[in-house]
Amino acid sequence: MSSPLHGLTIDSIRAALLAKKFSAEELARQSLAYAEAENPKTNAYLTLSPERALNAARAVDAKIASGEDPGPLAGVPIAVKDVIVTRGLRTTCGSKLLANYVPPYDATAVIRLEQAGGVILGKTNCDEFAMGSSNENSAFGPVRNPVALDRVPGGSSGGSAAVVAQETAVVSLGSDTGGSVRQPASFCGISGVTPTYGRVSRYGLTAFASSLDHIGPFGKTTRDAARLLQVIAGRDEMDSTSAFAPVPDYPAALDCNLREVKIGLPREYFDGLASETGDLVMAAVGVLQKLGCEVRNIELPHTAYAVAAYYIIATAEASANLARYDGVRYTTRSPGVNTLSDMYRMTRDEGFGDECKRRIMLGTYVLSAGYYDAYYLKAQKVRHLIARDFAEAFEQVDAIVAPVSPFPAFKLGEKVKDPISMYLSDIYTITGSLAGIPCMSVPCGRTAEGLPVGLQVLTRHFDESTMFRIADAYEKASH
Repeated sequence: MSSPLHGLTIDSIRAALLAKKFSAEELARQSLAYAEAENPKTNAYLTLSPERALNAARAVDAKIASGEDPGPLAGVPIAVKDVIVTRGLRTTCGSKLLANYVPPYDATAVIRLEQAGGVILGKTNCDEFAMGSSNENSAFGPVRNPVALDRVPGGSSGGSAAVVAQETAVVSLGSDTGGSVRQPASFCGISGVTPTYGRVSRYGLTAFASSLDHIGPFGKTTRDAARLLQVIAGRDEMDSTSAFAPVPDYPAALDCNLREVKIGLPREYFDGLASETGDLVMAAVGVLQKLGCEVRNIELPHTAYAVAAYYIIATAEASANLARYDGVRYTTRSPGVNTLSDMYRMTRDEGFGDECKRRIMLGTYVLSAGYYDAYYLKAQKVRHLIARDFAEAFEQVDAIVAPVSPFPAFKLGEKVKDPISMYLSDIYTITGSLAGIPCMSVPCGRTAEGLPVGLQVLTRHFDESTMFRIADAYEKASH
C-alpha cells in the first residue's frame, strides 16, 4: 500500500484542493487509513484522532466551496508530539502517569495550526516527558526508524520525525530541549527546526526544562518546515517568555543566492568526528562553497563544557517541573495506599520510568543545600560563556554549519544500558539549545549502510530566515 501523501507538500496540497483535484476530507480519510495500517511497523503514533481530523478537513472544504481563503495549511495532514496538549484528545507525554489524561485546552501552537487549515491526524510517541535521545524511554514502547526498522529514530521527538519519514503525515510538531528535533530529523533523513527560544509559544507544551524547551517543526523539505514555523511563530499573551519580535515571511527568504554569505566551521565540532559522518558533512560544506559561500574556521572554546552544563541545568529544571505529578490532580494514582505520603511515593515510583527517575534525582541533588553554588550556579555561568562564544562567532560569520550527531541512527537497545554514551549523542546540538539560537538539521546524504546524516545550520537569534535560506539552497543543489 503506497502512501496517499507520497510526494505531497504543503504547497502542492493547497494547489490541488483549490483545483478541486481532491477534497480535504478525502485526503484526511486516506491518510488516517494509511497511518493506522502502517503504524504497527514503527509505533510512531500513540493516538489517532479521526473525528477531529475529519471535522477540520470538512471545515476546509466548506471554506473552499464558499470562496473563502482556506488558510496556508489548508487540508495538510499534521501530527503533534504527545507532550503538546490537545483539548479532548489524550496527551500522555509517553508516561504511565498520564496514560489516560485528556487535557481541557489546546496548546497555542495547536490552535494556530487548525486556524491555518491544518488537519491533525494524531499524537506521536516520544521519550517519557521528552527525556531521551533515542525514543526508547516511552512507557508505550520504542519507536522504530522507518529508514531502518532495527534502528532508533532519535529522541525525544522520534515519533514526530518517523511519521514524516514514513509519509503518514506531511509535517509534524516536535519539541526540542537539547536537540530533540534536530537529532531525530538527522536520523530519519528529514528537515527539523529548533527556532529561537521565545519565537514559538510554549503555552500547552508540557514542561521539561522551561528555559530550554522549544516547539519546532518537521518537514520533508526546508520549505515545508519554514511554512509550518511561519504559522506557529509569534507573540502569545499566554506565554510571558514568547518574544515580541516580528515574524518574517520565511518562505519569501528562500530561492535566494548565497553569494557573500559567510559560513563558520567550529573546530570543536569536527575534532574526532566519525569519518563517514564527517565526510558527508564536509561534502555538504563543499556544495555551499560552490554556491558562493565563504567558509571560515572559527572556535567555540567553551563547547567542551556544554554537556555537563546542560545536564545540570536541564535536570534541575526537570526536578522542579515534574514535582507536580504526584497522584493528587490529574495523574494515574497508585491504588491501595493508606497515607498521603505513601500515595506520593508509590505513585511516582510506579509511574515514572528509569530515565525520569535518574534525572529527577540528579536535578534534586544539584539544587540541594551545599551543592547549588558548586553545580547549578557554575553551570549557569558556563551557559553564559557558551552564549557569548556564539555572539562573538556571529560577528565574523552569518551562519555556522556543523554535524548534528557524531554518528547516524544506532541500533535499538545499543545504548540503553549506558546513559553517558546516550547523553553524548547530543554533544553537537546542546550548545545551540543553551544559547537559545535558531538551528536546524537538513539531510546531507547517507552512509554506506543507507543511514541518513544531517547537516546542522545555526544562526543569530531570530535570524531563522538566513538559516532557511542556506538550508533550502543546499537542499536544491544536492538533490
